Amino acid sequence: MIQRHRSAVLLLFFYLSCLLLVSGQKPEHTITSFQNLPARLFIFDDTESVLYHDSIEGNVYVSLDEGKSWKQADGIPKGDAAMVIEHPFNNRYAFVLTAGSKHYRTADRGKTWQHFELPIPPAVVSRPLSFHSDPAKYGYILYQGTYCNKKGWDAICHDETYYTKEAFGDEPKRMLKDTSRCQFAHSSKDFKVDVPSELIFCVAFDTSSDSGTHSISSSRLFSSTDFFDKDRAVEDLGIGRDAKGVIAFAIVSKYAVVALKDLSRGNEGEMLLYVTLDAKTWAKAQFPHASSAKLKENAYTIMESTTWSLAVDVVLQERSNIGTLFMSNSNGTFFVESLKDTNRNEMGFVDYEKLYGVDGVGMANIVANAKDVEGRGQPKQLKTMITFDDGSNWAPIRAPSKDSEGRPFHCNPADVDECSLHFHSVTTPHNFGRIFSSPAPGFAMGVGSVGESLLPYEESDTFLSTDAGVTWTMIRQDAHKYEFGDKGSILVVINDEEGTDTVRYSLDLGKTWNKYELDVKLRARALITLPDSTSQKFILLGQVAKRHQSKDIGRVVIVYLDFSSTRPRKCGEDDFEKWYARPAKTECLMGHKQWYKRRKADANCYVGDKYRDPVEHEEDCPCTKEDYECDYNYIRNGAECVPVGPEPIPAGVCSPNDPVQTYQGSSGFRKIPGNTCKGGVELDKPVEKKCSQAQPQEGDIIHQTFEFKSLIVQHAYFKDSTTILVRLQDQTIWQSSNEGYTWRQPRPDEHFLAFYHHKYSSDRAYLITDSSQYYYTTDAGRTWNNLKAPTPPNTFGGQVLRFHPNSDYLIWTGNKDCEGSGGNCHAASYYSRDNGRNWNPVESYVRNCAWTKDKEIDADPNEILCESYRDKKGSQIHFTRSNPLQLVVGSNFFAKRSMMFDQVVGFAKFSEFLVVASSELGGHSLELQVSLDGHNFATGKFPANMHPETHAYTVLESSTNSLFLHMTMSEPPSPYWGNLLKSNSNGTYFGLSIENVNRDERGFVDFEKMIGLDGIAIINIVANAREAAVSGRKLLQTRITHNDGSTWKPLVPPPLDSQGKKYECTDTKCALHLHGYTERLDPRATYSSPSIVGLIMAVGNVGESLAPYTDSDTFLSRDGGFTWQEVHKDAHLWEFGDSGSVLVMANDEEPTDHVLFSTNEGLNWREYKFTNEKIRIRFIVTVPSDTSRRFILMGNHPRTRASVAVHVDFSALTSKQCVLSVEDPGHDDFELWSPSEEREELCLFGRQTLYHRRVRDSNCIVGTKTKAETRVVKKCECAKVDFECEFNHVKNSADECVLVPGTSPLPNDDSCRNDEEFWYERTPYRMIPYSSCEGGKRLDRGNEHRCPGFSGHSAFFWLFVLLVPFAFTALVGYYYYRRSGLARGTIRLPGDGRSPYANDSGILENLASVPWFIIGLAGIAWEWVISSIDRTGFRSRRGYRDLRVDEDAQILRFEDEE
Repeated sequence: MIQRHRSAVLLLFFYLSCLLLVSGQKPEHTITSFQNLPARLFIFDDTESVLYHDSIEGNVYVSLDEGKSWKQADGIPKGDAAMVIEHPFNNRYAFVLTAGSKHYRTADRGKTWQHFELPIPPAVVSRPLSFHSDPAKYGYILYQGTYCNKKGWDAICHDETYYTKEAFGDEPKRMLKDTSRCQFAHSSKDFKVDVPSELIFCVAFDTSSDSGTHSISSSRLFSSTDFFDKDRAVEDLGIGRDAKGVIAFAIVSKYAVVALKDLSRGNEGEMLLYVTLDAKTWAKAQFPHASSAKLKENAYTIMESTTWSLAVDVVLQERSNIGTLFMSNSNGTFFVESLKDTNRNEMGFVDYEKLYGVDGVGMANIVANAKDVEGRGQPKQLKTMITFDDGSNWAPIRAPSKDSEGRPFHCNPADVDECSLHFHSVTTPHNFGRIFSSPAPGFAMGVGSVGESLLPYEESDTFLSTDAGVTWTMIRQDAHKYEFGDKGSILVVINDEEGTDTVRYSLDLGKTWNKYELDVKLRARALITLPDSTSQKFILLGQVAKRHQSKDIGRVVIVYLDFSSTRPRKCGEDDFEKWYARPAKTECLMGHKQWYKRRKADANCYVGDKYRDPVEHEEDCPCTKEDYECDYNYIRNGAECVPVGPEPIPAGVCSPNDPVQTYQGSSGFRKIPGNTCKGGVELDKPVEKKCSQAQPQEGDIIHQTFEFKSLIVQHAYFKDSTTILVRLQDQTIWQSSNEGYTWRQPRPDEHFLAFYHHKYSSDRAYLITDSSQYYYTTDAGRTWNNLKAPTPPNTFGGQVLRFHPNSDYLIWTGNKDCEGSGGNCHAASYYSRDNGRNWNPVESYVRNCAWTKDKEIDADPNEILCESYRDKKGSQIHFTRSNPLQLVVGSNFFAKRSMMFDQVVGFAKFSEFLVVASSELGGHSLELQVSLDGHNFATGKFPANMHPETHAYTVLESSTNSLFLHMTMSEPPSPYWGNLLKSNSNGTYFGLSIENVNRDERGFVDFEKMIGLDGIAIINIVANAREAAVSGRKLLQTRITHNDGSTWKPLVPPPLDSQGKKYECTDTKCALHLHGYTERLDPRATYSSPSIVGLIMAVGNVGESLAPYTDSDTFLSRDGGFTWQEVHKDAHLWEFGDSGSVLVMANDEEPTDHVLFSTNEGLNWREYKFTNEKIRIRFIVTVPSDTSRRFILMGNHPRTRASVAVHVDFSALTSKQCVLSVEDPGHDDFELWSPSEEREELCLFGRQTLYHRRVRDSNCIVGTKTKAETRVVKKCECAKVDFECEFNHVKNSADECVLVPGTSPLPNDDSCRNDEEFWYERTPYRMIPYSSCEGGKRLDRGNEHRCPGFSGHSAFFWLFVLLVPFAFTALVGYYYYRRSGLARGTIRLPGDGRSPYANDSGILENLASVPWFIIGLAGIAWEWVISSIDRTGFRSRRGYRDLRVDEDAQILRFEDEE
């Protein structure tokens, strides 16, 4: 280390003294040389002490005079320093960690260092130390280390956390083992909650492991207030035992945030976010269009947030680093979309930064060509946007009119779409600290360009704003590093594109720039000053080319720059002015204006308030509606806040015997917490309400009636919401956000043809008018916005809107050229990738276009399918079969298209299958084409006597890896029935399941699968098929299967009816028969419910065949249809509530004035009268999940055209919450039940499964709590029930599969998949695709044959050929995986990652933040090799600190289990 000092100027003392009377001197500088670039370089806050960590040499250097002079840290042996961590809340402390057990601490800002011992080395995480934010508890520190039990070459490792109360001045004690991350609740200055100061949260495993690896399901969030001595609690996050799979924990501003992996069955790696403000009550974060804003692994970033809003950026497109920014309400639980197409990099860093000290102002980069990036892999074109109201509105940055030389730019700044200012941001950092701003109030600088999009860094220039981003000026050509000093009165820049010996500085807020020459030519690497930007001294870090090095100048230099002599005097009061922080339109934010006292631009003086942060001043504003949010128990509905139900009131406020009494209740609004507005609009003023509208006393039922002026023709809930839409016959739409308690019209002045709910997004819906205008919501109807479609909706019978799992992707099919005579009237389709803001043409003359991608169809997400007419001219209304429909598939949003089939009848998507009905051109024979990816199709093969070219067919639902298909066998004009066929796992070979299954003239089939119980289905068959063909009268009988259609049986009738009497029909021909799907007014009124496994309700009769509906009664089964009981006479409508704790029925044969309800699943029924005038009830509806105790009865008064909606609320029947104890079954409100209890076979689909269901007579509320997972008790041996007949085989009278006469069996399949050792000849049987049986009797396997090729060699041979070359890599990778604990989750700060000087450090440094399997074993081995080399001379490549992006932004990262 070499030091050299030079005076800036050498003048005669007398002349210099005279000059001082006139103006200030030039700056001074001192140069100090170092061997290597630092891994850390930071200044202790509000001090002159600086630390420089050379991680290659393992040394720490200290400066006590802001970088002017340097010395090696006393007390730290050379080469030992592996990591330097400053105390974030006490500027006297810093810690040097080594690779061993002996570490070092300074308590006087680096002047002296003392050592301390820890029993285990630091963990391989970015920050092994966690600190307490209370200044009085600065010594409270948590240390995360790694303990390894070495066994030969192998080592089994786990992390442990220790604590100290005296900053390692005491003996550290072990707190918890198997930890991923521990943190004090008080680890943010904004987290000011009333909880014990010792409260600690830990992400840790609740199981021990002999192998060092853990299942993700054992990761929980623990808490303790005594360092886990006696107090050790598991945070249930309000969801009980399901609070497992915890990946990360962080304190962000005033919010505590937990991320956990959704471990529920069928989940695809989604994450759940839970937030608390008080460290006690947790709430799930709700994102709009939930199905597309799913939090995925490594695909969301918690951004820099305020104390009134949490910001999260979420990746919505799986194949690109493009996100969407969401902002929350004040409690961090409800999010709204703020900015779409935000730019991210692979590490999760997002181009978003708030301007320091100026509330509400932020800058972000968006990907302007997101469609091309996602569709064609084009390079990103970035545009910078700015907000002045905390993300409510974003706009491009208006470019300056001239460059730094006074020349106009090449484009017109008035056209912000083509000519705006764009900046390089967080994903491409070019200095330490914040990207754009500093504590200097209102000052922002950046490197960017003017034009349509951002140019590369080397082609960019440097810009300055002195009014917090409202206006900008170009101050220097080329990219520069920049820094603010003396509260903005000194601006310093240095060229960042090439080597230079010149620094430029401005003393008048950037109006003029002075040149200062250094004694060395260097390449600038960093330019910093005090963190609060109050000093007049700067530190410039640079690299010196070899040709410019000398005996005094090394390859790395620190240039100390002192500007304290550049101004002659300290500023007085007259040198300052009041500066308001935001433009006039948005100057009021959170109820106040914000201003600072700032030096005038032309004042030739220095501010000089070193270490004193700029003082923020506030002026309260009058209250406006923006200062309020919905009160507790209220939800947003347009501009209103409506109650979710009756308002809870304190006991004693209302007398139970006074129906006209009133009370002062909530207006529905409350002032946003932290808002300081005064006067103005007073939305939170209490209002007088009737006591009858308050929440009833326990045991009471209430109802509310609303009358519509027209008949209800369409109704549907938003999924996972309490909001329902209703369309009337008069083309008006009504909405209730509280399950029918109150109603309003979202657009009373419009007429609507229909509404659509988004198939994949639970809170999006679209209201379709008869023009090109339509309305949409992305927040379950809280707000509705209007947009223009490219055309009016089509009148050709096609679906107007088609949806995509990425919920912003839409397809609109409308009428084109249909005005006037309509000679060329046709249907045309358009697509949008921004939820309808912009539309692009797909195809004209179509019947139907849709996205190929589905939730379970693994297709190109940008591919579109169209049924398109061959000849595209004339009026589509008059098209005949001579103009065939073709199936055209187009990738890249239909830009690259190909015709798949010359003539089709149509296509449909079922679960993982895409099914197309095709025919020969000009012919009549139909073929069924099946695809799993939308590109490769296979022709369906049918039994010899059943071909789709001669029969109509209906494709039925698929949920067990096979397709059910109904093929009509009856001939017109006789009534319709047909055969039920079932496919193999890829939908290509169909075998007969059962004959003579009933269907109606519309093609609907009496076939329904049970929800929640795989393999159970109910059908109706035509028992008199031969007679019905002549008489036209069908006799229906009901059959049930419990093995996915392999066998069908009659329903066993109950022994007694609901009145305790025996049935008249008692012989063996008697069975229970049910009315099915073909007779339902509402297809959604299913037999079963998703929330109550095994519970079925239906209308039917006991007899030899199905009786008419009005002669039928109501039945119930609790065990998936094995046993039944009659619950009431007459046919009833029914609905399930609160997961079966409330059942509601209403007479479905005549008008009624009451409903029946049961709280014990039909054992007893009670009556509730809701009207004095009887109404004919048509529907009973509740939320789709059947988890609510509120129902809506929809019907009409006899002899009127009006409709009635009656809200009936059973919520107050009981206040007792159901208790589920997985560990102690039998002592809670649930019981374990299996369908096997009533079956001959113990196993279903090769496994014995147990389900939790509520004890029948337990009167309690289940609520929306997550249900316990099903338990697979054991895998079963294969038995006959696990097999069905192979293609061209049917069952004979002996229940054996035999070949259909005149047909041939399928040829043997001798292909060897999945490295199988043998292949088997076909038999008459095939395994049911959904079965998971193991071993046992394999009826599907004939003679055994050894697989050819690779498998012909012994395992020993392949061990040497394949494994030995990779043995070293595998061993190294396995060792590192064990040692570093990559299976655990981590939380990183953006300031904890890669060094700015090592280009390849990103992937290595963030390995602990990325699922290890993404990088692969070789990557792990490479990291181990690199980390080993680091210890011997290349440590600069493992920098453990990123360029500081911001202090609050956090990235929740995690790894999945092995």
